[in-house]
Amino acid sequence: MRDQAEKLRQIIENLKLRQAVNQANLVNSIKKKTARVITVTSGKGGVGKTNISVNLAIALSEMGLRVIILDADFGLANIDVLFGIVPQFTLVDVINSKKNILEVLADGPKNIKFISGGSGVEELVKLEKEQLEKFVENIGLLDKLADVILIDTGAGLSDNVMNFVMAADEVLLVTTPEPTSITDAYALVKMVSHRDKDKVVKVIVNRAEDANEGNEILNKLSVVSQRFLAFKLNQLGYVYRDEMVIKAVKQQQPFSISYPKSHAARQIREISKKLIDAQDEKINPGNSGVKGFVNRLVNFLNA
Repeated sequence: MRDQAEKLRQIIENLKLRQAVNQANLVNSIKKKTARVITVTSGKGGVGKTNISVNLAIALSEMGLRVIILDADFGLANIDVLFGIVPQFTLVDVINSKKNILEVLADGPKNIKFISGGSGVEELVKLEKEQLEKFVENIGLLDKLADVILIDTGAGLSDNVMNFVMAADEVLLVTTPEPTSITDAYALVKMVSHRDKDKVVKVIVNRAEDANEGNEILNKLSVVSQRFLAFKLNQLGYVYRDEMVIKAVKQQQPFSISYPKSHAARQIREISKKLIDAQDEKINPGNSGVKGFVNRLVNFLNA
């Protein structure tokens, strides 16, 4: 009986030890995990970039991912408009140490969180080293709160936009079939290729009339980028021109919520699946996540 009791105690101790090891491994894996930081940008304004960002976030959230959007289109607050929500605080409050990052997170639909950028870039440049380190540690908490962080930049080829583009792990470039939009999208790709040949850039064609037009634009951009820039683009997909999108914008509602069966909503869901399924070997996991993004951004701002 004593031997049996001893064996039982030993088994229990071994189970406890195994549970402790598994728990420690889980904690360590959580600590090491970083969010996937994706910049959504465009070569020119008016292509529906913010609409793509918002509805992509919703599609990703519906897949079970924790999503945060950072509105880096400073001054315009387009995310606020599409959600019909005015956040009380902005990223500037975090930069100035008035609030922590958790206090400026606003609640959007479908469990999405979002942050209004305010005039964040200008404020970041003014920080002293200790203030900057404190900010980086603070915003680094987002790595624990999100699986994906979408950064909605301003449109165009300004230094601020390019800094956000180059600092992110991945770039989603939104264009339309309009010739000026395609030309400006190529100009952005050209600027990226001159700075970093290994940058991951994925293209979405918005407002395509049909599948043929969407694929034609994707192929055209891919071919010219490869031929003249030796730069590979990833084709993520296209979204049809859809009257339901226009109606949803007027209602200050994301179209994937107001009209989930629309062509645009179905195509956004397809794009979100491609985005999650894609594993990019070029991304360095040791320098990814929010901290890596902010550190690179600050380096670019101070260059």
